[in-house]
Amino acid sequence: MTAAVGPAELEAARLLLARMGISPADLVGAGRPTAPTFAEYIPVVREAVSDGSRKAYNTYWNRVLEHWSQRRIDEVRASDIERLAEHVKANRVQRRNARGGHGSAENLIAALRCLYRLAVADGLLSEGENPALKVSKPRRMPSTRRAVPDTRLAEINAAAARTSEDPDLDSLLLRLHTETACRRGGALALRPMDLDPTQCLIRLQEKGDMVRWQPVSPTLMRHLLLHAEQRQSPPDGQLLRYRNSRPITHRRYDTLWGRIGEALPWVATQQISTHWLRHTTLTWVERNFGYAIARGYAGHTDRGSDVGSTATYVKATIEELAAAVAALTGEPHPLV
Repeated sequence: MTAAVGPAELEAARLLLARMGISPADLVGAGRPTAPTFAEYIPVVREAVSDGSRKAYNTYWNRVLEHWSQRRIDEVRASDIERLAEHVKANRVQRRNARGGHGSAENLIAALRCLYRLAVADGLLSEGENPALKVSKPRRMPSTRRAVPDTRLAEINAAAARTSEDPDLDSLLLRLHTETACRRGGALALRPMDLDPTQCLIRLQEKGDMVRWQPVSPTLMRHLLLHAEQRQSPPDGQLLRYRNSRPITHRRYDTLWGRIGEALPWVATQQISTHWLRHTTLTWVERNFGYAIARGYAGHTDRGSDVGSTATYVKATIEELAAAVAALTGEPHPLV
C-alpha cells in the first residue's frame, strides 16, 4: 500500500521541481505531443466534422484564423475567447434582422467548443484544459418567428406563383414545407428513392443526421413524383430541380423570399422566411392534435437538446393574443 504524501513531502517536491526549472503543468503534459497551431488544426477539424457543422462553424473558424493563426491551441485562455467573442460581436455583418450580435458571439463559442472537443479526443489537451468550456455562451434571445395566419399564407402562395419564372417549382416548395414542416436541408436532401407512394410517406434527412418518415397527402405525393419525372431527377440524386434538370440550392429560397417580399412589403418588414412555415404548421398541429403529435411532426425526440424544443414552435401567436385583448375589452381588434 502506498503511503500518504504529507505537506512536507509535497513542499520538498515543489522545491526540487523549481530547482530543475520544471512546472507541475510540464509534468501533466509529459509524453503528450506538442499542441498544433490553429492554422494546423482547423483543417483537421473541418475534415472531421459533418457537412452541417462545417457549414455552421466555418465562418467562425475563419475569424479564429485571422486572429490566432500561429498560436498553439493550448496557448489560448478563456479571457482570450471572451475578447474575441466581443470583437466578433462588435464587427458582425449588419443585417436587417440583427439582434445585437448575440448570435455571432454564441456561434463563435460553439465553433471553438467543437474544435476543443476534438482536441481533447485526440489527446492534445485534457478535459480540464479546455478553455472553451470555461466561457459561457450569451443568453439566447427569444425567436421572433411565429405562425402565419391562413389569409397571409394564401397571400404568400399567390405572390410566389405570380412573380416566379418557374411557378411549378416555387409552389411545390411552399407546399412541401407547409405540409411537412420540414427544414430547408430536408427538402434539398430529398431524393426520388425517398418517396413511398403506396403509403404516402417521404423520408426526410435533416438536422443532426436525423432521418424520419413523414406522412404526406396523396396530392403532394403526386406532384413530387411528377416533378421528379419531368425534371429527370435520378433515383439517388436530388429531387428538387430547375427546368434544365440542375439541382436547386439554398439560393433558390433566398430569391424566392426576395420576390415575395417585393410583392408583399409586410413579408420583407417581418423578415418572413421558410422557417416561419415550420412554425405555422407545428402550431396548427399542436392546437388540433396536441403537443406529442406536434413533437413527432417536428421530428423532435425526447433526448438531449431536443427536449422542449417543440415549445419554441408552438408559442402563442399575435392573433391569439389579439383575440384575448378583444375578449377582455369587449372591443373588436383588426387582427381577429
